[in-house]
Amino acid sequence: MKMKIKFLWLTLFCMVLTSCGTNEAKHSTAPETGTYKVAILYPGGENKTFDMDYYENKHMPMMAKLLGDNLRFYEIDKGISGRTGGDRASFVTMGYFYIDDVEEYNEVIARNMDTIRNDIPQYTNIQPIIQISEIRQWKSGHTK
Repeated sequence: MKMKIKFLWLTLFCMVLTSCGTNEAKHSTAPETGTYKVAILYPGGENKTFDMDYYENKHMPMMAKLLGDNLRFYEIDKGISGRTGGDRASFVTMGYFYIDDVEEYNEVIARNMDTIRNDIPQYTNIQPIIQISEIRQWKSGHTK
């Protein structure tokens, strides 16, 4: 009987531990059709500099605060290579904002343009490429 109780407690303990884990790759609010993605691409190249620590810990949180409730979430990608391991990454970094309203996004950017422009030299000398896209499909790669 004591062995059964110990086994039950151990099972319960394991279940509690595994249920506490998080997977940050999963978004609590995944993009949906009709959501928009703002891609900010920083091309690599000769004499290009980029301070990833500043970008991750200062610039993007500042931008998230400016965008407010229009922002669903944001992502930051660090380029590590091209198609093969020996190829240089085309982009040093890529940032993404997932937003609900493009007009509201544009208004916020216009209203805060000086703040944004003055912050960019703090982390890079790269002129970013920006593209706004409508998410047409969002599907998991998992199939059953």
